Order: sequence, then structure tokens, then C-alpha cells
Amino acid sequence: MKKSTGMMLGTVSAAAVVLAACGGVAADSKEQVIIYSNADDEAIEVMETTLDDKGYKGKYLIQSFGTSELGGKMMAEGTDIEADVVTMASYFIESAQTSKSMFVDISSDLKPLDGSVTYALPILGNIGSIFINTEVLQQKGLSIPKSIKDLTDPAYKDLVSFPNIMDSSTGWLLVQAIIKEYGEEEGEKVLAELIKNAGPHIESSGSGPIKKVKTGEVATGFGLRIQAIDAKNEGLPIDYIDPTEGNFTLTESVAVVDKEGEEALAKEIAKVIATEARDGLLEQYPVALYEGEQVKDEHVPTYLKKWDTTLTVDLLEKHQAFFKEAQR
Repeated sequence: MKKSTGMMLGTVSAAAVVLAACGGVAADSKEQVIIYSNADDEAIEVMETTLDDKGYKGKYLIQSFGTSELGGKMMAEGTDIEADVVTMASYFIESAQTSKSMFVDISSDLKPLDGSVTYALPILGNIGSIFINTEVLQQKGLSIPKSIKDLTDPAYKDLVSFPNIMDSSTGWLLVQAIIKEYGEEEGEKVLAELIKNAGPHIESSGSGPIKKVKTGEVATGFGLRIQAIDAKNEGLPIDYIDPTEGNFTLTESVAVVDKEGEEALAKEIAKVIATEARDGLLEQYPVALYEGEQVKDEHVPTYLKKWDTTLTVDLLEKHQAFFKEAQR
């Protein structure tokens, strides 16, 4: 998997299928299911291939959005949104359902590991971790970090990179780990020192840190665990470190918009994405989400943890405010 958008908030990703310039659907495409998605190009390719193989070619159109833009449309438009199906960050789906009651029941026989709701099915997951450039660490005489707090050591000054939670939800994985381990008071101090050490290397994209670690511009970074695994398997001097504060996870799910009883085909397509496309998505994003799923040992994090409550947009905004306080 090569994560192209880094789970960005606020930037429109390249459209998987380009609709009309205004984002509308042509009059002759009413029989097609419209899918709005914040997924990366790799995930969309898996979905399209699976849907086509299962006989749905020509029966759907996919349009890609940045997470923040699609989330804004969902929260503003509710069931008036043009989409029949959305694949989206699970916390946005949760918040949109609570606020707008916009999704219908698509429950299935699948048994998610992390609980379940009747209006959405998880389709992929991402896990955060530290990663390092082993050659740069050696050149700089730096020890291998074991925790996020280790990266606040002045020895790492200007040699740390991580995503900004204001722009990338990958950054939320970092903030969750800090608050969970240290609480808000001490956690703010830890984050403030980390921000100071990162200096100009706080990235707007979740894929920014791994790029800088791969080029050797910095020695260490925080981002998606799979990015470091992929780089290491390519033979680069990259390794991944599961921070003792915990490896937190964000998922993306599929949901069907309430169209007043006209959701039959949309439900079929959503369930194909959640079930038939799951093997391909699991290969690209190796995080077990359902009972019975297996991943390679290297994809099982040492300190898998989760937030105490359901992730929501309100919680994200609270943690973004926490980040802003630490920046002062």
C-alpha cells in the first residue's frame, strides 16, 4: 500500500471518476448508484475492480473528496446529499448519523472486532506508529526511540516529523496516544516539546513524515505503520517502532443514505464493498476489523489501544483545540 493522501483533512483528492464540472450527475444516469468517497486511490481501485467483477459495472459512479470536504457536505446536507452511498472516516459517519439520521440499516452477518452499528460497515483501518531512518540515527549518534515522549529529547531537535492534526487525521492518532497516556495537563507539555523539536517538519499531509524519513531529511517520524513496513520491505533503511503510549486506529466505513425506500441497489453495492472487496482492502490496509481475519505478524502492533469513547467530529475538534494550546 502506498498511501497517497495520508488521510488528509480539507483537500480534495483526485477524483476516481470525474462527474460533471459542477459535481452533478447527468440526467441519463439516474439508475446508477452515486458513491462519494474519501478513500485513497488504491482503495478506490480495489472497490471498482470488485464491483465490476461482481456484475455492477456501469451501475455506479464514484466521486472522491477530501475527508473534511465530504464530512462538511454530509453534516450540511444530510439526506439531501446527492450520494446514495458514502465510504468515509467512521467518526464522520457516526457524527452525521447522530446529527442527521441520514443512513439506513445495512446490518449483515459480519462481526466487527470493535463493536458494530446497524447503519455502517467498516471497510479498512489505519494504525499509527513511530518510524525511523536507521542510517540517520546512526550518523547522528541517536538512540532508537521507544515512545513518543522519547522524541521530545533535545537530541532530536529538527530531526522529528509528524502530521498536523489540523490538516491530517493521521495526526489524530498521535494526539490520542499522548492524551491517553499522559492526560491533558502533562500531555500538553509533551506535545509542546514535540512541536518544538519538529520545528519546520510538522506536515499537512499524513504521508509527509515518511517521505522526509525516507530521504533522510529527518531521523524519526510518526505516521501510518504500514508506510514504514512498506519502505522497509523495499530495502530502504527504515524501521517501525510501536510507541509504548499505544498504537491507535482509525477506520473508514461504508454507509447507505436514506432515499425513502429507494436504496435496494445502493445496499447491494455497499455490502459488496464491505464483504467482497474486503480481501483486497485488507491486503492494502492490513488491519483486522472482523472476527476471523488474519494478518501477518509484522502487521500486528505491540501496543494496540483504542480511545475510551466513540470517535466523533466533536472529539476531533476538542483534540485539535488541545493541539493549538500546545503550540502556544
